Amino acid sequence: MREGLERSARKRFIGLGLFTPERIRRLIQAGFAAACVLAGWRLHLFLLWARGEAADFAPRPPLAEGFLPISALLGLKKLLLSAQWDLIHPAGLVILLAALATAILSRKGFCGYVCPVGLLSNGMERLGRKLGTLRRPPKWIDWPIMAVKYGFLGFFLYSILGMSLPQVDAFLSSPYNLTADARMLAFFQDISLVGIGVLVALVLGSLLVPNLWCRNLCPYGALLGLLALASPVAVRRDTDTCAGCGRCSRACPMAIRVQDTPRVNSPECMGCLSCVQACKDGCLSMSLGRRRMPWITMGLAALLIMLGAWLLAEAAGVWQSPIPAHMLRMFYTLPL
Repeated sequence: MREGLERSARKRFIGLGLFTPERIRRLIQAGFAAACVLAGWRLHLFLLWARGEAADFAPRPPLAEGFLPISALLGLKKLLLSAQWDLIHPAGLVILLAALATAILSRKGFCGYVCPVGLLSNGMERLGRKLGTLRRPPKWIDWPIMAVKYGFLGFFLYSILGMSLPQVDAFLSSPYNLTADARMLAFFQDISLVGIGVLVALVLGSLLVPNLWCRNLCPYGALLGLLALASPVAVRRDTDTCAGCGRCSRACPMAIRVQDTPRVNSPECMGCLSCVQACKDGCLSMSLGRRRMPWITMGLAALLIMLGAWLLAEAAGVWQSPIPAHMLRMFYTLPL
């Protein structure tokens, strides 16, 4: 009786339409996306000063290092081998560790609630649904396509694991890595025809295949998904009350067959709770072990992990690079 009342109250709360899982997710994603856009603008201002094109000094934004995953992975290897924090792009390592924590604590919440590329990918997926162009590929081609991101991840991990500590240090302190954020920004500011072609292909492909980038191509998401397999947090389905309507599977942006399993432990699940919101029987819930969790826990956990990592890094002095700006300036004047 009590369980039925809880389900009814939860359904009425979600039914208000004001604080649904999807709206909360979009709100958190939009906040992080706005922060990334601001970081990109501040990086642009810093580069203008560094290259002598502007007189006013603008500090280099640490948040931009979140777009340097290879540097962060090498920084993690250095930390594990030498117990020393990378001081070239320290914030990148902070963001990587926080993202890894979301995989365990919020079911790959970095992908579902934080990543700005994921926000764009999810937006294209929703647009494809509205246009009626979205199609889920058959299994015989879906699995090989989805394996591409694991191939990318395997290549990067193989390359990094094969590097010795001196090689890692040499790369991290190289002019190439020092100015990696400038190279990343230059890709978008002076994008080539090839780059434009790739982006157009991704956009058009995302209107045809659900979350093409996140589900099939992103090695970062592949790493988080594999780690999330060890998470005690997962969507659970009450098989006794499930009517097998399939709404949950159709609502899943990652094309997971939610209705076919009592516990969704797929590496593609990003804790977005679209399936829970779509369920009309109240038989789906996010659970810690077998204990039900309030649906809002997922978004709050991802938000608090990221903000908490930032605050801890600031307090520990590993958010801002200690390299003086005037020393960095000479590297940024070199041709990219």
